[in-house]
Amino acid sequence: MAGSVNKAIILGFCGRDPEVKSFPNGGKIANFSIATTETWRDKQSGERKERTEWHNIVIKNEGLVGVVERYVKKGSKLYIEGALQTRKWQDASGNDRYTTEVVLAGTNGTLTMLDGAGGGTQIQEQDSFAQGDDLDGEPPF
Repeated sequence: MAGSVNKAIILGFCGRDPEVKSFPNGGKIANFSIATTETWRDKQSGERKERTEWHNIVIKNEGLVGVVERYVKKGSKLYIEGALQTRKWQDASGNDRYTTEVVLAGTNGTLTMLDGAGGGTQIQEQDSFAQGDDLDGEPPF
């Protein structure tokens, strides 16, 4: 097998309204978080357990940023495909910190809105719009 693959697929709910930043050169970037929740029954007690994971999403594709800015809100059900990237930064005390994010940049990435009017709307790296499949029943998490 030649090469390698860096792909993250997230299906969940937007945890906060997206934050969109504009740059002096006219570029934009969007940041938000998505929650995924898994549930199971504890084998010992039979009690229902639940664990929620939060995923940081960064969108650098200007067309997708515009869509996120207009349509994505807290609670939006989203399907995201992007690449994992870890960046290093320093906190106020000067300590090195690391943050891992799912990044949609350039031609790498897909954003599908699953609860939009008229079914899901798929928006890909080329800013194309195509009717997506709406999931039946409960989300798989």
